[in-house]
Amino acid sequence: MLGWIQEHETVFLLIGGASFIVFAAVLAIVPWMVVRIPKDYFASQKRPEKRRIIHQSGAMRLFVLAVKNLTGGVFVLAGVIMLVLPGQGVLMIMLGLSLMNFPGKFRLERWIISRGPILRSINRLRRGRGQPALVLNNEKTIRD
Repeated sequence: MLGWIQEHETVFLLIGGASFIVFAAVLAIVPWMVVRIPKDYFASQKRPEKRRIIHQSGAMRLFVLAVKNLTGGVFVLAGVIMLVLPGQGVLMIMLGLSLMNFPGKFRLERWIISRGPILRSINRLRRGRGQPALVLNNEKTIRD
């Protein structure tokens, strides 16, 4: 086994480098995304209506949706693989799930956000960037 690893040292270096780049990108992107969430986004049981900035044709919307879901699926698969190999598996799975569209996604997002430590961390980050805390269940917020 050690001989095989030594023969493929370049592959392991590339995987390690890619893992570091993904980790750094996630560390930069997640705070940016968290600050952009409207404070009352999770206040109701249903996902708020999306406002489309660009009105796309049916074919283009379908293409973008397919690419977004395929990319999310690849990220989820890569995350599952990274659970046993070097990398940030959980972060990749969460990033992949955030890109995908599936029934119950908003409910899953609300459940994850409503966990005390997660909501406190998000609200602390939002306060640090001058944004109000997220509101859950019509006025319920959790502060640290």
